[in-house]
Amino acid sequence: MATVVLDAGHGGSDPGAVYNGRQEKDDVLRLARAVGAILENNGVNVKYTRTDDIYDTPFQKAMKANATGADLLVSIHRNSSANPNTYTGAQTLVYSDDGIRARLARNINNELTALGFRDAGIVERPNLVVLKRSSMPAALVEAGFINSDVDNRLFDERFNEIAQGIADGILTTLYGGQGDADDSMAVETNATANNDFVGREFEAREQTEYENMMGGGRNMVGNEENMMDNSMMSDSEAMPANGKLYRVQVGAYRNKENADRILNSLLMEGFPAFMIYDDGLYRVQVGAYELAP
Repeated sequence: MATVVLDAGHGGSDPGAVYNGRQEKDDVLRLARAVGAILENNGVNVKYTRTDDIYDTPFQKAMKANATGADLLVSIHRNSSANPNTYTGAQTLVYSDDGIRARLARNINNELTALGFRDAGIVERPNLVVLKRSSMPAALVEAGFINSDVDNRLFDERFNEIAQGIADGILTTLYGGQGDADDSMAVETNATANNDFVGREFEAREQTEYENMMGGGRNMVGNEENMMDNSMMSDSEAMPANGKLYRVQVGAYRNKENADRILNSLLMEGFPAFMIYDDGLYRVQVGAYELAP
């Protein structure tokens, strides 16, 4: 049986895009649940990064997905622009436009444009953490613009069809349109051939890092021993010759939600950011770095 992780974007203290009182986090949670119900009815094992109104960083979401050993990850969002009613359309973001992730993105986009969304295309976004850190093929779906009255009307009036379309795009990717829910090896075989699977050793290491970062009752998203994501550096770069590394503190907050928001922004931009709780403050830091001679 194939396993798919559905990620409803944002949540909790992070509403996502907001337009006329409408919040992205609410639209996408409802949509993720509807897509999940359809997939389950078609024999797919569905996991969620959230099923209620909670906030996790994109890194935490990716780690949750990796822990399931899933075949695919689909993160559901709604787009927005600086000026309301300027842009419309469905768009899908991928780490790179190749392999199974590319087929997944196109299968979903084709379904959504058939329902009336303008095709805003497939866009490579290698610095999005939820795509960069997932160890399975992943796509981030933008189900129309939340600050477009046209897209909102389509989203509301054809909601069930949109959920069906996203589910059909996933099922087509899993089973090649055959609808054979017993053929659960199809994705793994194709993914291996296309080098989409990073491997279980990577997944196990990332999960261990996540548990170290979140464990110990210390309210940490990072710690002194694991303050740098070493997967971003070679062994020779991991520690300078003088043994000294320096961190940059971006801010210190008494409110964890404020610290989470800054941490999230840094992680989305690809910075090796983390948080420590010290002396009543949530300190958001980046690093470590070696000072230039």
